[in-house]
Amino acid sequence: MTETLTHPPRSDIQIESVLHALADPVRLRIVRELARIGCDGIACGAIDLPVTKSTRTHHLRTLREAGVIQVRPVGTSRITTLRRDDLDALYPGLLDGILAAPH
Repeated sequence: MTETLTHPPRSDIQIESVLHALADPVRLRIVRELARIGCDGIACGAIDLPVTKSTRTHHLRTLREAGVIQVRPVGTSRITTLRRDDLDALYPGLLDGILAAPH
């Protein structure tokens, strides 16, 4: 994979974009799964979602552009991780509150 994916630096992550990204149930499901897995991350297609591949790509792009996730190429896969350190530094307690909410 030669495509470079852009990620906002921590200083450019805006609460409005984060909340918009987290407001969608599918994206929230992705974030919960990434939080459960931890810092190692997971291949983008390994999270079971009730959506098409193109819709999954849209949701991952929305989360990445908001600064919620980091996507890095590893071989022929893309590994996705939650940007927990960045989000916790900028918005303490936000992820804890969202992840603690009933599913």
